[in-house]
Amino acid sequence: GAATMATMATTVTTACAYRGWKRHGREVTQNSTSHSTSASCSSSTSFSLSPAGRKNTLAVSSYNASQSFCVRTRPTPTRFESLSPSRSLSHSRRVVQCRYSKMKVSFQGVHGAYSEQAAQKCYPEGELIPCADFETAHKSVAHLSVDRAVIPVENSLGGSIHVNYDLLMKYRLHVIGEVYYKVRHCLLAMPGVTKDKIKRVQSHPQALSQCDGYLDKLGVVKEAVDDTAGAAQHISNTQAKDTAAIASSLAGKLYGLDILDEDCQDNEENLTRFIVLSRDPEPIKEDQEYKTSIVFASGDKPGDLFKALSVFALRDIYLTKIENRPIPQSMKEYMDLNENVGENEGNNKFQNLFYVDFKGSLSEEACQNALRHLSEVSAFMRILGSYPADIF
Repeated sequence: GAATMATMATTVTTACAYRGWKRHGREVTQNSTSHSTSASCSSSTSFSLSPAGRKNTLAVSSYNASQSFCVRTRPTPTRFESLSPSRSLSHSRRVVQCRYSKMKVSFQGVHGAYSEQAAQKCYPEGELIPCADFETAHKSVAHLSVDRAVIPVENSLGGSIHVNYDLLMKYRLHVIGEVYYKVRHCLLAMPGVTKDKIKRVQSHPQALSQCDGYLDKLGVVKEAVDDTAGAAQHISNTQAKDTAAIASSLAGKLYGLDILDEDCQDNEENLTRFIVLSRDPEPIKEDQEYKTSIVFASGDKPGDLFKALSVFALRDIYLTKIENRPIPQSMKEYMDLNENVGENEGNNKFQNLFYVDFKGSLSEEACQNALRHLSEVSAFMRILGSYPADIF
């Protein structure tokens, strides 16, 4: 009846789970649906849906992940996916955690990997689950097999781990934390083997690159494998006498190998940055320093990238990272790109996504205004997460 229609017309005060905020020539608001919110909600986000024809404006007032609402926009039609109070943003965590007492955390590699040690730093009491590859680690969170995943994204010597940026786009998990882990590589071999007997050294490509100078002096053949600890495990299983591994001291202890050398990395300040992934965002706390991670695609016209980045400079927002990645055809299905992208002036065949981290949280007005502005001047934008910054 009329009362019901009036209720549905009221502006809903709720928060947005920021996965999937995009620009599609519409202004996103909240007056299309009405849902009740949790009594614990302390802040709100307002949205409105304007007719096509205006440039997209993302109206964000504030954010609190304890509220139960999820907004995604797609080219046609715009879809609003709501969660009732019984299906709140923390519902999935409650369902998973009721199955076991400990937090389950996935990582890539076998036991003894650096990823496991970073995961243990984040969750000392957690149950750590090894995964064969990075995609399996992402899937385990997306499919509710585990609660969290701890994934490396960049190293101070080897640079970015690009596959994990692509997987962030594919699985749409939320970044809820970060941790920096100081990597100390060791040269591991079977008991009784000396350095002069070693002909080959196996490890992950990133680890080999971080020890490049050391291995050149050793005069050995470098062999890339999937995992540092996996290399140690393989040498232990095969009893190879002419092969060594670059891995952690923990891997050496686990697989019964001798440590022939420690701190083999070319630079002592060898830090790897890991991110913590979850199906749901976490509430923002006011007493902590925060970072926010986003991804966007600029247009092809001259000055488009400058306009996109200037939204941060205009508001004195400090960018801690910017990384560009080409957009493969297979990824476009996960992006819901505007139909005009790639067809405007220049018709650039090498379209790029830009991954940006900046200081600040979604509860800060300057950050909200910057993201609203970015959604107007970019072809695509998605918020990956807003999370406490790790101090290293």
